[in-house]
Amino acid sequence: MVRQITDPQLIEALEGYSKKYSFILVPGFKNSGPEHWQSFWERDIEIFERIAQRRWEQRDIDLWIDAIKRTVAEQDRPSILIGHSLGALASACVIAEHDSDVSGAMFVAPAEPVRFEAEGRIPDIRLDVPTTLVASHNDKLISFQRAQVLAKGWGADFIDLGEAGHINSEAGFGRWPYGLRILLDLAERIDENAPATAKIDA
Repeated sequence: MVRQITDPQLIEALEGYSKKYSFILVPGFKNSGPEHWQSFWERDIEIFERIAQRRWEQRDIDLWIDAIKRTVAEQDRPSILIGHSLGALASACVIAEHDSDVSGAMFVAPAEPVRFEAEGRIPDIRLDVPTTLVASHNDKLISFQRAQVLAKGWGADFIDLGEAGHINSEAGFGRWPYGLRILLDLAERIDENAPATAKIDA
């Protein structure tokens, strides 16, 4: 049974991990609106921080990559990226470049790179940190099979949400408590892979 967002144990566990990791939200094209799950998480739980940039309506993945790197560089601990759509693609690029302190990432409904003229920027190698990719069978921005290919290439755990659209507010995803459960599972996996001296009791 999926625990709800109000479940104090789930929130407490994520807050525990926030002592060691920064949780960075990376929205997609045009940013995430007020009813998007990323916005709910940011408002409801203090541990989340959103990347900042001014040109959300420009289809330039490098704007997202630069914004992620700036935000990660401002943190005093390693970051876990939570990227949606174009934000998921940009998050994968940052990890592959190996010049930012990122410990893992959750990729939700990554967009088809060609939609943003980014096919040449997307890594086709296994990422060297724990990652999870969440996909839908009827996402208009990417086929389910293509999402599977990305997950396999990046070495990401793959979660099939069924008929879930683009996993955004238009598809009925508001607070999305199951997404928090996925994130907590990822944080636990990241911590298991961390050096023994760096682990925390979450």
